[in-house]
Amino acid sequence: MKYTRNKGFTLVESLVAISILSLSILAAFTAVQGGLQDSTIVKDRITAFYLAQEAMEYIKNIRDENALHSVGGVSTNWLHGLAEVGSDPCYFGKTCKIDSPLKSVTVCSGGFGSCPLLNQDGSTGLFGYTSGGNWSSTLFRREIQFSQISANEVLVTIKMTWTTRGQAKSFQVTEELFNRQ
Repeated sequence: MKYTRNKGFTLVESLVAISILSLSILAAFTAVQGGLQDSTIVKDRITAFYLAQEAMEYIKNIRDENALHSVGGVSTNWLHGLAEVGSDPCYFGKTCKIDSPLKSVTVCSGGFGSCPLLNQDGSTGLFGYTSGGNWSSTLFRREIQFSQISANEVLVTIKMTWTTRGQAKSFQVTEELFNRQ
């Protein structure tokens, strides 16, 4: 009697093949999940950078408007409305916030960490401190401080803080502004 070999897979070979296939699919899903988490972190960081840039541009705009008033014959200090006198919201040592949609600059009650979280309008995507309606709270806090370097130069510090995936994130942007009058 002659024995012939079957040319099919044995049960053990099938189980090994299924295990290898399962591990490769699991690895692919894990990589995709990690990529999605990283994209959320990067999206929040980019949003924070844009919010810091928006605040700096707003401050420069006020400085430039003050310079234009002086050119037009109205005597206006270059820091008028920001840090000209002690009652101004961003006067040296105070922490202030900028609400671009409302075109307002207001003081926060203490140092860094005292300003409220920004809100976002669900229909326009604008960030500000308005509440109710389409506005909902975000993860982002934006705070601004001025430091006097000389009569014609100030250092503006914008601190952004937020929480992404349970981790506190922050950065500071500083820029020297000069009197253009």
